[in-house]
Amino acid sequence: METDDDRYRAPALDKGLDILELLAGVDGGLTQAEISKRLSRSPNEFYRMLDRLVRRGYVTRIDGDRYSLTLKLFGLAQLHAPVRRLASYATPLMRDLAQKSKQANQLAVFDRGSAVVIAQQEAPDYWGISIRVGSHISLFDTGSGHVLLAFRSLEEREMMISEHVRSREEVKLTPEFYARLDQIRERGYEMMASAQTAGVYNLSAPILGPDGRGIAALTVPYITLVNAPAAPDISRTISLLQETASQLSLLAGSDVPTPAEK
Repeated sequence: METDDDRYRAPALDKGLDILELLAGVDGGLTQAEISKRLSRSPNEFYRMLDRLVRRGYVTRIDGDRYSLTLKLFGLAQLHAPVRRLASYATPLMRDLAQKSKQANQLAVFDRGSAVVIAQQEAPDYWGISIRVGSHISLFDTGSGHVLLAFRSLEEREMMISEHVRSREEVKLTPEFYARLDQIRERGYEMMASAQTAGVYNLSAPILGPDGRGIAALTVPYITLVNAPAAPDISRTISLLQETASQLSLLAGSDVPTPAEK
């Protein structure tokens, strides 16, 4: 007698999910032969499925013949309910940050090769720099992008970069760039002159998840307010930014102290 489980089987889908679930629990990737052995099937059964997963960006080849997960699933998950909840929780804190700093601010997450703005708060007075929600910005020349890269593991960092290369143009990153990411992680925030707008400094701090990894970046595009003598200077604004990022990290479930709390 045919059961419901038999009636609704989708062997190709099951095979693809088996591969993804297997690779999710392995560091360093697996060869096609190792995948087939662990899943107790012949190597030929997985050739076409692995090819499709690579072409769709869910799996990548490393060291020639080993397969490893990319961050595409992570990127898709960022657009799901937890991130929407984070944006919702962040709104009153971002509003408070804008009031105290007299500057605009924005929240960005990683998605398929770039940083994506999921929430933004306007400056409370006449002047401020803002960016539209949904905007895709570079990982390599923005404060948000630097922070998103800096607060991930080395392996995840390389996967994020490869996601960018697959979806856009190839980039040449220098040893100095990687050293800068390490400095950002040690310092706890990024401060850099904007590569897009003269007179603006990107101040960015990480939102940490329960495992201590960066899940989002909170950024203040800082401008000097000439006719606002009571506005905080850049040092005080960095402190306000880190305080807000720490509060958001707690809301995200992190119990890891940020550099501002140590």
